[in-house]
This record gives sequence, structure tokens and C-alpha cells, in this order.
Amino acid sequence: MGLETELDIGQYMDYISTYMNFLPIIKQLARAYQGFEGYSSTHIRGLGLLPVQFDVIATLGNQPPITYKQLGEKTLISKSSLTGVVERMVQKGFIAILENPDDARSHFLTLTVKGQKIFEKAFPEHLQHLEMAFQKLSKKQMKEIEESLKTLKSIFIS
Repeated sequence: MGLETELDIGQYMDYISTYMNFLPIIKQLARAYQGFEGYSSTHIRGLGLLPVQFDVIATLGNQPPITYKQLGEKTLISKSSLTGVVERMVQKGFIAILENPDDARSHFLTLTVKGQKIFEKAFPEHLQHLEMAFQKLSKKQMKEIEESLKTLKSIFIS
């Protein structure tokens, strides 16, 4: 569809408003994520952590050691960033890297004593912080939102 004339632009805008009625959903989804990210990350930073550090600590907390691959699958950290994040957390003494006795090509990651202490303090505090926001919704609203987000995800991931 060319946009050479004023009429063409008007027709294009009509087309968008008639057939692309999903644009408001995208806008609200992005704004909801930005709102959540701001609310969550401000609190996490107040605990002395970066959001990616919290993500790793929360994932490794109270469970047996896992591989880099498993950590990547369970966190929201991109594969390209994960190695650097882990290396910096090892340097800070939050994570230990263990040999994998079954596969010399892979390693296990686990929290150190220091990392576990951070988990035991930060994780419940952050859940309480999130609860303050989510308690504004009824159980029915939360279930409806969860189902809607699952449906939305399913149209992109088949």
C-alpha cells in the first residue's frame, strides 16, 4: 500500500484502525511490563542487587546445583549475557562453579554460603513487595490475567 497522497495515508489509517485492533493490546502489554519492571527492579536494587543477580539467586536458591544450560532455561537472562553475569557473581562470592562428574564439558552452578544468605533475606522480602501490588487484584482477576497471558503466549509459541 503506497503512501503517495493524503488520501492514501487516510486509507492506511482506516486500515490500521479496522484490521489492526491488536495494537492497543501490544501497547498495554508493553506498559504493564515496564510498570512491573520498574516496581520490581527498584526494590531489588534497594536490596543491593541487580535484577539479573536476583534472577540467578532466586533460581539457584533452595535447590541442587544446576548446569549453565538449565540456568539459562529457568531465568529471563539472554544466553549471550548469562556467562558474564555468572562470572561476575562468582567474583562477588555469590555462586560457586562445580565440576560435573558425568560430563567434563559442563559445570554445575550453586549458591555459596554468602549467596544462600542473600537468597534467604532477599527472596522473601521481594515476594512481600510484589504481594503488596498483587493483593490489589482478586483471585478471580489474577486467574483471568494468568489465562489471558497463557493464551497470548500460545499464539506466538507453537
